[in-house]
Amino acid sequence: MSLQINYKNSYPKNKTDNLVIFVDESFNILHLKKHILKNEYIFINDLIKVSDKKRKIISYDISSKKKIILVSIKKNLNNSAFESLGAKFYDQIKVMKQNNFIIDTGTIKNTPKNFIGYFLHGIKLKSYNFEKYKSKKNKKKIIITAVGKNIPSKSDQLKFKAIEDGTFYARDLVSEPGNILHPDEYAKRLNSLKKIGLRINIYDEKKLDKLGMHTLLGVGQGSIRGSYLVTMEWNGLKNNSKPLAFVGKGVCFDTGGISLKPAKFMEDMTYDMAGSATVVGLMKSLALRKAKVNAIGVVGLVENMPGGNAQRPGDIVKSYSGQTVEILNTDAEGRLVLADALTFTEEKYKPKFIVDLATLTGAIIVSLGSEYAGLFSNDDKLSNQLIDVGEKTEEKVWRMPLNKNFDKLIDSKNADMQNINYVGGAGSTTAAQFLQRFILNKTPWAHLDIAGMAFSKYGGALNSGGATGYGVRLLNKLVEDYYE
Repeated sequence: MSLQINYKNSYPKNKTDNLVIFVDESFNILHLKKHILKNEYIFINDLIKVSDKKRKIISYDISSKKKIILVSIKKNLNNSAFESLGAKFYDQIKVMKQNNFIIDTGTIKNTPKNFIGYFLHGIKLKSYNFEKYKSKKNKKKIIITAVGKNIPSKSDQLKFKAIEDGTFYARDLVSEPGNILHPDEYAKRLNSLKKIGLRINIYDEKKLDKLGMHTLLGVGQGSIRGSYLVTMEWNGLKNNSKPLAFVGKGVCFDTGGISLKPAKFMEDMTYDMAGSATVVGLMKSLALRKAKVNAIGVVGLVENMPGGNAQRPGDIVKSYSGQTVEILNTDAEGRLVLADALTFTEEKYKPKFIVDLATLTGAIIVSLGSEYAGLFSNDDKLSNQLIDVGEKTEEKVWRMPLNKNFDKLIDSKNADMQNINYVGGAGSTTAAQFLQRFILNKTPWAHLDIAGMAFSKYGGALNSGGATGYGVRLLNKLVEDYYE
């Protein structure tokens, strides 16, 4: 199924298309007399008296070929509410036989600026589907034409499209199976982003070994595929101001390594690279909308496999930071990838802040389910900014504790630290506490554990199930509201 959205300033001459009009929450339609035919107004006015006003969207069949759809808008709705309303609208029209819809944007007044833009943005986000590998695809095409004085400006249209393209790119990456999107292929795809203005650098195993990134390399050494660190640079300010840095875990498939996972649900481990996909989608969005900011995206790409050369429980490896790590469980691999990536990013780019994202722990799902990502940070200002934009985008975060008292749970007798808390409990916090040790120069840093947010079997407000692209809109809003 595909979706096409068009914009026109004036109402088309052909009034036989399905019409979408806005009303207040009481479904008062008096103002619609000038927007619809007289007989249609009389018909709807009669039916609406017995309609369920609790519904936000009501559809009426005017004829066998035409529907009029009323969308009610409550007072004081914010932008995310308009996005959710657009998503609900899409859920209704996608099952209709009709394919063409005209949205009359002039049918309601006193709404927030650009509410139609957010309404259409919600429609577009909800319309995503991944049918790449289906031999029989849904060929239905829905065409929506927004008309009237309230259509978004050309610049706003481009901004929304950039966010959608970045979110969809992240969803595409997470949706790919592990036999297709292994680290070698992933690195190639990222290299192709040069064409939209990103500066791409790919560090292969030889370069990583020379740099001393042995916690990252250790995770991937059991795979026949390569391991990589890829950096993406966007210089939107054309000056030397400190960049914003975003770091993502890219474990393309996670078997658990020698500490093998149970077979049940292991197929879901194709999305263990969702943190990296968010970073990639964000960088694509920033480049497409030509964001006035300097930003760095860094992703570590590996495949965690058992094999004759795989890392063993009990191994000790030396990180890029110089600190040593005892590997007690090879399935606690994401923190090892991020450890080298974080220190490298801080040392090389000296950023204003670092935000890392990872499907890091199952424990965060126990704590927060699929409603919030876990937020761990050494900086109150950055934390409050993330909480604020999380509420605005409905990609919410919940701050969790970090405290030096947790350090004893990851201190090792044989090395500087160990990669799991062998005592048990506080799994997400001790993982974040581990990561914090690789921020060496007190750079403001936030870690987002998105294990419960990256993939949805049942769908959410703005996605129809599968990869969510969580974090692209959140971090884009962070940049837009606080750093541009």
